[in-house]
Amino acid sequence: MSTSASTETTRTIPGVDLPPAGAYQIDPAHTDVEFVARHLGISKVRGRFAAFSGTVEIAEDPLVSSVEVTIEAASIDTRSEDRDAHLRSGDFLDVEAHPHLTFRSTGVRHTRGDRFEVDGELTVRGVTRPVTLDVQYLGTARDPWGGDRIAFTASTELDREAFGLTWNQALETGGVLVGKKVRIELDVQAVRS
Repeated sequence: MSTSASTETTRTIPGVDLPPAGAYQIDPAHTDVEFVARHLGISKVRGRFAAFSGTVEIAEDPLVSSVEVTIEAASIDTRSEDRDAHLRSGDFLDVEAHPHLTFRSTGVRHTRGDRFEVDGELTVRGVTRPVTLDVQYLGTARDPWGGDRIAFTASTELDREAFGLTWNQALETGGVLVGKKVRIELDVQAVRS
């Protein structure tokens, strides 16, 4: 599905309109990097990272495209100053020793329609693990200033303990304070350089 006002659309996968090849910069003003974790085993806590940058390289063959993103760990925001301070501490992200989270793609697969899987390496707290993002391409458009923009959503689920984020607290009623699984949800808009 393409909402492009631009006539440059690469169509290398049958039935799928794809963005023009080129380098795109992620637009932080129109991008959300969010996460969801279980709290007390009964509800969800949502948070986001406010500061990040990245590039998306769309290749002529879209399956050799790539993504690189750097996130400022200290920009974590869960709408609770005390919780955010704890998440920045050595119990969790340890932002003084590890100021950035990074993602670098290693492969792209077309799954169906406008859906793709992007394999990559995520580094959190100095620990690098493979992850796969489920990506939906939303389209291409030209903004009022002449910029060509692409948009997509992406999500994945991580085991935070695999990245050394093992702090927890047992509850009197059984279970633990913080869930092991964290869902990552991305809404991304990028503009061609």
